[in-house]
Amino acid sequence: MKDYFDLKGQVAIVTGCSGGLGVQMAKALANQGAVIVPVARRLEKVEEVAADIRAAYGVEVFPLRCDITDTQAVNDMVDKVMEKYGRIDIVVNNAGTGAVAPAEDITDEQFRGEMEVDLFGTFKVARAVAKKAMIPAKYGRIINISSMYGLVGNKVAGCSPYHAAKGGVVNLTRALAAEWGKYGITVNSICPGYFYTPLTRETLDSEFFQQNARTMIPEERYGEEGELDTATIFLASPASGYVTGVNLPVDGGYTAM
Repeated sequence: MKDYFDLKGQVAIVTGCSGGLGVQMAKALANQGAVIVPVARRLEKVEEVAADIRAAYGVEVFPLRCDITDTQAVNDMVDKVMEKYGRIDIVVNNAGTGAVAPAEDITDEQFRGEMEVDLFGTFKVARAVAKKAMIPAKYGRIINISSMYGLVGNKVAGCSPYHAAKGGVVNLTRALAAEWGKYGITVNSICPGYFYTPLTRETLDSEFFQQNARTMIPEERYGEEGELDTATIFLASPASGYVTGVNLPVDGGYTAM
């Protein structure tokens, strides 16, 4: 019997892995046997995540501090992983931020900061990993985390820089897929809808957002912990080698409306 989603021996970097969806996706990959490299700006946080994953899944974990807006830091992080393991098979570009304000009040700094993290940071990590590991190996799985807001606008909460940056990630995904397909590298994105995390729970539980969910989401609920796992594992799998350039909404049907 073939296990299509066995990731034993594969090395997976997950950025933005200090909490929330990044940790959930790292655990999903660990569950399939992958070596996990959790990355975030706060080393104490990724070390806590690493200890948790080791205890729960029995896999090797190599936590690293990295600010993805810093090109040298990104290159150094990738070099450390290559020195230790000699390979990088999977990257989940999850690190992101979010400026919320009416578009007419968004500052230059807010817009620029969003682009630096969500779009340029995603590119910097993908570029370094492709150049140093995946192109030489003629294999790789890059999973960019965009958002359903990268596919549509919204009337609920003004966050135009986030829409712009995540929309950029959607088309960056297509561009890199087209360019790197010849090297055996697939590049896809996941576009999550509203998911509970420690940072979003208070907002999502407000009456305003609850009413919006009932109106705008066909499933009439938010995403729960674990509901991104299978999308992540599917796109990370060696068996998904003919799936590339795809932007996969996991949003309860929000973008179908």
